[in-house]
Amino acid sequence: MRGLAALARRYGTPLYVYSAQTMRERYGALRGAFTRPALVCYALKANSCRAVAAVLAREGAGADIVSGGELLRARAAGFMPSRIVFSGVGKTEEELAAGLRAGVKAFNVESSEELDALARVAGRLRRRAPVSMRLNPDIDAMTHPHVTTGRADNKFGVEASEAFSLYRRAARDPRLRVAGVSCHIGSQITSLAPYRRAAAAVAALARKLRAAAIPLDFADMGGGIGISYENEAALDPKALARTLEKAFADQPELELLVEPGRYLVADAGILLTKVLYRKRTSKRRFVIVDGAMTDLPRPALYGSWHPIAAVSPRRGKKTVADVVGPVCESGDFLARQRPLPPLERGDLLAVLKAGAYGFAMSSQYNSRPRAAEVLLEGGKARLARRRETCRDLARGEK
Repeated sequence: MRGLAALARRYGTPLYVYSAQTMRERYGALRGAFTRPALVCYALKANSCRAVAAVLAREGAGADIVSGGELLRARAAGFMPSRIVFSGVGKTEEELAAGLRAGVKAFNVESSEELDALARVAGRLRRRAPVSMRLNPDIDAMTHPHVTTGRADNKFGVEASEAFSLYRRAARDPRLRVAGVSCHIGSQITSLAPYRRAAAAVAALARKLRAAAIPLDFADMGGGIGISYENEAALDPKALARTLEKAFADQPELELLVEPGRYLVADAGILLTKVLYRKRTSKRRFVIVDGAMTDLPRPALYGSWHPIAAVSPRRGKKTVADVVGPVCESGDFLARQRPLPPLERGDLLAVLKAGAYGFAMSSQYNSRPRAAEVLLEGGKARLARRRETCRDLARGEK
């Protein structure tokens, strides 16, 4: 916690603070776990801050994007187009065109109509579009229902029988080039079992395609690598790499891709927030802070648990309280019923493991300007994104 109070004084609160060293360590552990050609593509949806993404781009990572905006951010951060995979269930034709012009590694196609749209755009631009079908293997990732993506009742991907027919169509279309096969079954996965089943399904489809004279360049197993927020057992990158390599042991020609987001940046980020008031009712104690669901939506959206620590803890008996923000919603909380040390107005709290799906999901609800972001690198702090002002809120309005 050393130095956080100085950052809060310099940049104000609420404030996101990210560690470049932690990101590099996480990337190195995952990339080094593979013993065959593999590409780690950072999922920008977890945290699209340019300074954060640039740390991973400089390490040699690829990027997983889901929108035209993320394509622009990825390019600005320094990711090579040939290492960018374009995912997303609802890409517009404008986004497909932007990806083609940029020269992305592949489009992860998620429906028959999207394949048709991609072929039209490719024909119009006179460029062959690299295609990878996103397989939906109907596998329960055993995670929160809002972030599971590999079940047949989810909106994502295509089922195996349809995927094969789409590959045959793509292979016959001169506007398209079959590049790989992809699969992503969910987020915050803490067991190897779902990955094992998904990899088996992808490997089986790849073998069927090879037998049909439709060779592939890569197999993309998506992201979702879980971390420990509270008492979960974090997924071991070496065990994950062994699981994937075993599934594709008979297909050594395939480059393996993984698309982690949370795993790379969650532990690298904290949210600093200042105590505004303390309040007690007949039923609860509350600590009201200047951070809110607009800054870190995960607790309100998913009931997510984040560790919270006092930056300069005071001595005394801990009391149980809810840590809540100023937003006019009962769902505006950062923590429920937490034992906290004695706190005074102006004290700082650090919400840990907040580097993923924090600022990226933040909003201006209640007309609250969004927080500043700071990157710690090489022993120095630099402003990655300035704090919004009230004037920024109305910019563009007429």
